[in-house]
Amino acid sequence: MFTVEVRDHIMIAHSFRGAVFGPAQALHGATFVVDAAFISKTLDSNGIVVDIGCALDVLKATLKPLNYSNLDDRAEFKGMNTTTEFLTKYIFDQLALAARAGQLGRESKELHAIRVTISESHVARAWYEAAL
Repeated sequence: MFTVEVRDHIMIAHSFRGAVFGPAQALHGATFVVDAAFISKTLDSNGIVVDIGCALDVLKATLKPLNYSNLDDRAEFKGMNTTTEFLTKYIFDQLALAARAGQLGRESKELHAIRVTISESHVARAWYEAAL
């Protein structure tokens, strides 16, 4: 498999419901490093998986509405625990929409999968990966 991965970050605030979260039940901030990997079994006629510039633009556009926001206040997240795992799937879904709309410089049917990794720190991360 060939993979192109791009990176950005977001700064958010949120809180969690449930005793399992301990002190994280209170409103707190986080800075997440977000990696988006675009995976293909083959390279296209230009020798690429996707256009890296397009991939960076799509990732930035996906993250922009989340950056510097309180996720608890966002209508699409009402009643949800916006865990790192939850956010990986949310970001994946947005990137998959962009891929299907042809925004990556390659037809989505030529891509195998997308993986979104969110690093909470240098010791903890989560990812979601699925086929397109």
